[in-house]
Amino acid sequence: MITECTEADFATLKEQLGRIPRGVVGIAARSTTGEPLVVATAPRLEDGTPFPTTFYLTHPAYVAESSRLEAAGIMAEWTAELGADDELAAAYARAHDSYLAVRSEIGRAAGIAEVEEIADFSAGGMPTRVKCLHALVGHALAAGPGANPIGDRAIGLMTDVPTPAVTPAEATAESIPGAGSETGQGSPAAASSADAASQTTD
Repeated sequence: MITECTEADFATLKEQLGRIPRGVVGIAARSTTGEPLVVATAPRLEDGTPFPTTFYLTHPAYVAESSRLEAAGIMAEWTAELGADDELAAAYARAHDSYLAVRSEIGRAAGIAEVEEIADFSAGGMPTRVKCLHALVGHALAAGPGANPIGDRAIGLMTDVPTPAVTPAEATAESIPGAGSETGQGSPAAASSADAASQTTD
């Protein structure tokens, strides 16, 4: 369940990222101690920009481990495996479809019309490539074990990361702050003018 991003959470996010990310509509994954791991973001920002990265990885330990695995060259290996393993490819395609469905749910709950510009784009290279482990790990943490096979694999290779509280993300009007307003982005995050482009989305 996507939970409210409280003032304390915003303070933690600023510590984690050095800024407040744009378009935050809630916390999509937390550690067992309640610390934010992943934020859920609106599919369209207040300035009109489409934002396809629905689940944005914020926790420094997970970010660092994702970067370590990417630097090791594992993404090319897993992309090749997707082309050779039909079962893995099918599971990855389901992850892509699920990502798009939840993004639409978040948009509807926040009162945002369907964002046609990104209607077929999920994140991290899905459904056929592995391009950004940060995005795939964010999805896996938010959706729970079994939702994203590549994200799950990456998490399984990580060390010294917080244990996630397994509460698969789903959007409801009650869970999205500002739902029913014109933009659904009434949080302090919507006012931020800077956002890193480190979590590749196509």
